Amino acid sequence: MVQDIRPAFDPRLTLTQRPGETIVDGFVIFRYSLTGATGLPGTTLRIENLDRTTIDTLVNVTLIDGTQNSFLLRPRENSVTLPEKASPWTVMQTYTWLGVEHILEGLDHLAFVAALMLVVRGWPMLVKTVTAFTVAHSITLALATFGYVSLPPPPVEILIALSILLVAVEAVHLQRGCDSLTVRWPWIVAFAFGLLHGFGFAGALEEIGLPHRDLPLALLFFNVGVELGQLAFIAAVLAMVGALRRLVNVPQSASIGAAYGIGTLAAFWIVERLDASFF
Repeated sequence: MVQDIRPAFDPRLTLTQRPGETIVDGFVIFRYSLTGATGLPGTTLRIENLDRTTIDTLVNVTLIDGTQNSFLLRPRENSVTLPEKASPWTVMQTYTWLGVEHILEGLDHLAFVAALMLVVRGWPMLVKTVTAFTVAHSITLALATFGYVSLPPPPVEILIALSILLVAVEAVHLQRGCDSLTVRWPWIVAFAFGLLHGFGFAGALEEIGLPHRDLPLALLFFNVGVELGQLAFIAAVLAMVGALRRLVNVPQSASIGAAYGIGTLAAFWIVERLDASFF
């Protein structure tokens, strides 16, 4: 559902919405142009009706001289004064929070992390595995963002779902006493599939937009946000499991049930994305 929100600038400026809107990975993207005799720096930008929603709005403003500003506005903070100069601190805040939101709203990426947790043994290996996943998706995200590598989104999304299914199968094998490469060296598998997941992040980030003058900074802190989101998710899962074990006797088969649940969801995503790509 597209919310009835719109930007409001200084009354001396004329706002024109460009035709069409883009829907990508949970975002609806609107594009506008401004004309007028006054400059934007020092004026106030407000998102009308945002306070009636529960959504956030990422605003990218590009001036004629190439200066860019990025802001993340929220229902309770729906206006901002455009600065005279672009602030690196604003870019850092905006894209860190955007990275956190993106990973926490990306169910397929979280499902992959959850599946990895089912095959990892011990804290040191868990840290090593999550770090390998982060390093890998950061590499491909950077390569795709700077235009060195490009893959079409539909096959990438299908392969991401397949990676989740494969790790879920390995988790079932582990619970049944089988050994494999994934069980012995989960960080290698996390790194390999992390390269794939990086292209998924890149596709969404490319559509959302990046400030070209602060591209490395925005990219770095988007990755920082993704990592913080992953760590928050892992901490929440471990805390929930720990609390559950204090309350009831959790059977060993619960891990197999979780793996089957993740695998079933991944299989559904594969069929759904294949259908969307070819039919």
